[in-house]
Amino acid sequence: MTKQVHCGGVAIGGGAPVSIQSMTNTDTRDAEATLAQIRALRAAGADIVRVSVYDEACVKAVRVLADASPVPLVADIHFDYRLALGAMENGIHKLRINPGNIGGEAHVRAVADCAKAHHVPIRVGVNSGSVEKELLAKYGRPSPEAMAESALNHVRMLEKAGFYDTVISVKASNVRETIEVNRLLTQKCDYPLHIGVTEAGLPGRGTIKSAIALGALLCDGIGDTMRVSLSGDPAAEPAAALEILRALGLRRGVDVISCPTCGRTCIDVAGIAKKVEEATKDWTCSLRVAVMGCVVNGPGEAREADIGVAGAPEGFALFRRGQPPVAMRGDPAETLLRALSEMKAHGGAS
Repeated sequence: MTKQVHCGGVAIGGGAPVSIQSMTNTDTRDAEATLAQIRALRAAGADIVRVSVYDEACVKAVRVLADASPVPLVADIHFDYRLALGAMENGIHKLRINPGNIGGEAHVRAVADCAKAHHVPIRVGVNSGSVEKELLAKYGRPSPEAMAESALNHVRMLEKAGFYDTVISVKASNVRETIEVNRLLTQKCDYPLHIGVTEAGLPGRGTIKSAIALGALLCDGIGDTMRVSLSGDPAAEPAAALEILRALGLRRGVDVISCPTCGRTCIDVAGIAKKVEEATKDWTCSLRVAVMGCVVNGPGEAREADIGVAGAPEGFALFRRGQPPVAMRGDPAETLLRALSEMKAHGGAS
């Protein structure tokens, strides 16, 4: 088990639930626009949000953002250690830095001392594009071994300054290398890990790449906080991350399973499933709902579902776990949603 740190009120590591992160892409100096996006990200499922802090105007905006944000905030800082100090003085909940690029040991110690005073954890971030020249020469390329060594070198700089409330994040745009480097890190340290595929791409292909890498790691018990990094509207990121966690049983919610359909299909499987997903997207009770196209294999294939419908030539069958199917007529989506609402009112699955 990894160590535990706290980003505001969110615990990271030490057996805490895997938290979902995202990042704003507004101009941080525009506090109103940035705060609006933070709220949208929270509504989409984010537990923690990162903002870029790249000048003194951003530092001033941090105070407004930290005071009004519905979630803890992380300041993303490069090169200028004074921005880190200012962000912490203005209430930021966590830092994301590379200790090696903020100006030497004295600056690292100044940041570490300020972070200790304000109880602010530090995320050490290394990407495949930020590996030091000497490590590239040693390994020939930004390999998983090179990235892991780079991250641990940065961590040692903080340890030398007496700082240990650290989270490590090492990402590559290559799925296999992202998996490999995080597996390496779990063998070498017990710091909490922030996992993700960097520069994964657009929603769709980028979501698939992230799901493969994050799913593999989470199935191994690796990863304490995560981001699905996608180009475009960042609200797609926490939504995708939430689906990954729900698919692995790491977040409560309604799991809708539906058959791929065939020539025997008697109901609008895709339409019904979409209505159920939309109606239950914010539910936090654990329910498995099945939408099956026919009665030939439907109830049998969905026997682990708590409730579901299966199409029939003249109507449909409504079935619940442990009970025989009931033949019905009418709108299967309305019937299913009504039954689901009743189950939710009584605390979910029986």
